[in-house]
Amino acid sequence: MRNAGLGGWPSRRARMTPDRTAFIFANRPITYAEVHERTTRLASQLRASGVRAGDRVAYLGRNHVAFAETMFASHLLGAIFVPLNFRLAAPEIGYMLDHSGATVLIYAPECAEAVRALPDTTALRQIVALDAPGPGERHYETWLAEGDPTPIDTPVRLDDTALILYTSGTTGRPKGAILTHGNLVWNCFNLLLGVDVTSDEVTLISAPLFHVAALNQTLLPTFLKGGCSVIMPSWDVDECYDLMEKHRVTWMFGVTTMFAAFARSPRWAGANLSSLRLLMAGGAAIPTALIRTYQERGLVFCQGYGLTETGPGVTFLEASQSVRKVGSAGVPVFFTNVRVVQPDGTDAPVGQPGEVLIQGPNVTPGYWRNPEATAAAFSDGDWFRSGDVAVLDEDGHLYVVDRVKDMYISGGENVYPAEIEAVLSEHPAIAEVAVLGVPDPKWGEVGRAFVVLRPGASVTPDELRDFLRPRLATYKIPVHFDITDDLPKTGSGKIHKPRLRRLPLP
Repeated sequence: MRNAGLGGWPSRRARMTPDRTAFIFANRPITYAEVHERTTRLASQLRASGVRAGDRVAYLGRNHVAFAETMFASHLLGAIFVPLNFRLAAPEIGYMLDHSGATVLIYAPECAEAVRALPDTTALRQIVALDAPGPGERHYETWLAEGDPTPIDTPVRLDDTALILYTSGTTGRPKGAILTHGNLVWNCFNLLLGVDVTSDEVTLISAPLFHVAALNQTLLPTFLKGGCSVIMPSWDVDECYDLMEKHRVTWMFGVTTMFAAFARSPRWAGANLSSLRLLMAGGAAIPTALIRTYQERGLVFCQGYGLTETGPGVTFLEASQSVRKVGSAGVPVFFTNVRVVQPDGTDAPVGQPGEVLIQGPNVTPGYWRNPEATAAAFSDGDWFRSGDVAVLDEDGHLYVVDRVKDMYISGGENVYPAEIEAVLSEHPAIAEVAVLGVPDPKWGEVGRAFVVLRPGASVTPDELRDFLRPRLATYKIPVHFDITDDLPKTGSGKIHKPRLRRLPLP
């Protein structure tokens, strides 16, 4: 087989374990042999639609087995898979489709309204709906069934681009982080060397697959090992309990809000969680008290640290250290190097904060069609600048303590204030605006917007929320709005956000 990338995985797995269950979705098991046949048929239909090596295929929707099928089918042709955040508004989705140059879009019913509102400027030649297709669109299952099951073997190298993952932009526009097939393979190797994933693993996919962690830290390693991924469409506490008990789930990844809600459930005390071997967390630092809540139930709870641009794994706290080093994000994964550096570029002493730099075969080669951002992201050649501040202890364990950038994390979603500020600045009543993240008991952090109005203008917080709803994803809309006369400035005239952070909430 000439396909050295992910597109060859269904064929290789079907050759080894055809009758094992690869996915369970909506109570339906799907074997590796079925995945191989379905992805081959889908790839033939994509090829008939004009998709060739290097072309982009986008997917928009909640977690669904079609997500994995579309990804593998795209990779079978050497095409690039572009998973989109279904929570975004139509203008945001339209920008990503335009920027990536996607020619095919496969979408789920819950995204129909956004798809109908897409601008006509996109390069889409084919739109496929999982259900209820619109005029000129195809129905996913019918379209797939009409595909040719003849094996496809397109040459694909490990350094070919596999994914474009859009991250909220620090300059008001999202950036498309490139991950190659090699990045994904090496990330799987790193994870499999830190987590004892088995061929009979039953992995619960409960976080969104368009995020790098759910896809690359759970689904792909499970598939590589020949285990079973139980796919939840979206996070629901009761469904999580139900699926764990029904399928005897052994492994799950989540973020703080998910694990906190799970532990708050009235089912927590009496639930049978004996099948769970490992709970893995990421996205933001997990409060130590929450980790201990799980440890008191006898559950192994491990944190990791990573970024979209690193595939994502950078550090991981192995199970053997989960109690002794509680709160740590662990040590660098096997094939990845990490430095914590001071502003002058020298290594920070033990216990002293510095910026995290990452080097390894899992690190992105750069950003799609953005050479300036690519150049700015690297230090000393091939060390990726994370923008995160951390300290290393005497044993080499990493503790993430802050962020260099203004990004905050709300409910596991990265939010960049500059993007929100850019949209708010379009409001005719606003003269100046500054957005930052503030603590929130439910979401971890939410947005707080400080707004200066133009002379004679007036606007209410509710009017600003109404202005933002069609333009931004709901989780990006600030919870708090402060209408103020002016904003503190630095000597160079920049808004001084540290002073804003010190202001108490009204």
